Amino acid sequence: MTVYHAAHCWLDGRVVRDVQIEINGGRFTRISPNEKGEVDIRLPGLTLPGMANAHSHAFHRALRGRTHADRGTFWTWREEMYRVAAALDPESYLRLARATYAEMALAGITAVGEFHYLHHGPDGTPYHDPNAMGHALIEAAREAGIRITLLDTLYLQSGVDGRPLEGVQRRFGDGDPQRWASRVAGLGAAPHARIGAAIHSVRAVPAHHLGELADRGPLHIHLSEQPAENEQCRAVHGCSPTELLDRHGVLGPQLTAVHATHLTDRDVKLLGGSGTGICMCPTTERDLADGIGRARELADAGSPLSLGSDSHAVIDPFEEARALEMNERLASRQRGRLTVAELIRAAANHASIGWDDAGEIAVGKRADLVAVALDTVRTAGAEPTGALLAATAADVTDVIVDGRHVVADRRHTAIDVPRALAEAIS
Repeated sequence: MTVYHAAHCWLDGRVVRDVQIEINGGRFTRISPNEKGEVDIRLPGLTLPGMANAHSHAFHRALRGRTHADRGTFWTWREEMYRVAAALDPESYLRLARATYAEMALAGITAVGEFHYLHHGPDGTPYHDPNAMGHALIEAAREAGIRITLLDTLYLQSGVDGRPLEGVQRRFGDGDPQRWASRVAGLGAAPHARIGAAIHSVRAVPAHHLGELADRGPLHIHLSEQPAENEQCRAVHGCSPTELLDRHGVLGPQLTAVHATHLTDRDVKLLGGSGTGICMCPTTERDLADGIGRARELADAGSPLSLGSDSHAVIDPFEEARALEMNERLASRQRGRLTVAELIRAAANHASIGWDDAGEIAVGKRADLVAVALDTVRTAGAEPTGALLAATAADVTDVIVDGRHVVADRRHTAIDVPRALAEAIS
């Protein structure tokens, strides 16, 4: 058993002072506000629940700072992404993902939803272990000290019109849903790992197969990230991607739609009315010039919000949460579109990746804590409640995951993260 003292702690949607937090067996066993007695470890600043990165492509971390020449578009960025994807094998992917997940831990992320579609060898031939790449990701998360939901992705074609996979895309495909499901059945859960599923997009899976994944959960899909996807879907199916998912019974609380940037009013009603979750990735969406989604409208319609770092242009849950509000301000020309409580709820939304017992500092929940300094050049003078709108990942001092101290005094306890990243990407 370990007892922590939090100078300021986020409890029940507000900041409370002098909170004793007892952890036993990786769970919170006692939460006592307004106590200053003997404790084992003191956490200065503001203590928050662990953050969830609900949408990650670990190998994209190798692209940071390397895709901005000649301006480019989403599609030219994708060609650079394919180049990185072509070069990785299970050993090199383990090194890159381990360093990337350790960077997430430093930023206050305690669980990641890995949208995993880099499955096979360079020519599409499965490895001797057909889940070698998935196992590398699960091991990488274990070594980095965070939990993972491996969202193993169905990817069968290169366009809505049914064009076959070509080039590096052959690494992504299993041929048909039955072979995909057979391979995924070989992936085993672990104390720190759960297995979910993903439909890459309506571009990548024939419409008549969409409903075959509807009963899997957690289930994720890239949705309406680009106007071109909407246009292609209307040309082939006569409807929006959201309407196509509704037609095949895929919408619902088990589904999280990633990005959901270019939606019609009907799309918003369908997503919200079905309780479909929405994962926005503001730093990637701005990096790729994707556009601004409709977070406030979707939340009001009934869609739970979560956040992801996607391409890892930045790994910083504070920046993702802040950008969610700032994007809303730019689009609406109104301030205060999302409350601090709503932003923290989105940043700590572990349920979207299947960890319903995490994301809240409460008795019985998984013991995840993130301590944020309130005396840095960014946070000094800020009210604790407003620190979310001022802090960055650099202000995280301590991170506890399932009761284990993974980050202490701003350093990962097991990994030299800058060195690991440099070696994995060189």
